[in-house]
Amino acid sequence: MTIIVGLGNPGKKYKDTRHNVGFQIIDEFAEKNNFPEFKFSKKFNALISENALNNEKIILAKPQTFMNNSGVAVKKITTNYKLQTINLIIVHDDIDLLLGKIRISKNRGSAGHKGVESIIKELGTKDFIRLRIGIGPAFVPLASGTSANKPKNVEKFVLQKFDKKEEEIIKEVIKETASELSSLN
Repeated sequence: MTIIVGLGNPGKKYKDTRHNVGFQIIDEFAEKNNFPEFKFSKKFNALISENALNNEKIILAKPQTFMNNSGVAVKKITTNYKLQTINLIIVHDDIDLLLGKIRISKNRGSAGHKGVESIIKELGTKDFIRLRIGIGPAFVPLASGTSANKPKNVEKFVLQKFDKKEEEIIKEVIKETASELSSLN
């Protein structure tokens, strides 16, 4: 069994913001792989969809706890299913990566991402897979694929919607990442 969690904030206000890329990727993955409609689970405080893929049970989750408390929902889900964290995949935005970059990491710190920080705190480990999706400003790139110019107000930046040009890039990244998820489980 694998649990794939997309991070974001609930509600229409945040729907297409940079911080909700995790939700968008989970939605794309669910649609491409014929998952049933997400249903709210009061027990987990998350939207959940379950299906089998390649003869393995997959649970998709979108915590409704708001980003900074994502760990609360993730802990309830992993505890309920008695899941080892090696079978947990977290999909989230990453302001330290240039827009459109995708990085897979495991057993790393949060790098200041409050949602990931919450998950690490609640689970007591960082031993899970993360798909980090770049939402950072597309200027002053460094050789490492990161941006030298973080916005001064990070909270405001991540809650903004993408402009038209950025939207084109992120739509392709969402499709690519949803496909990448299929090969991780």
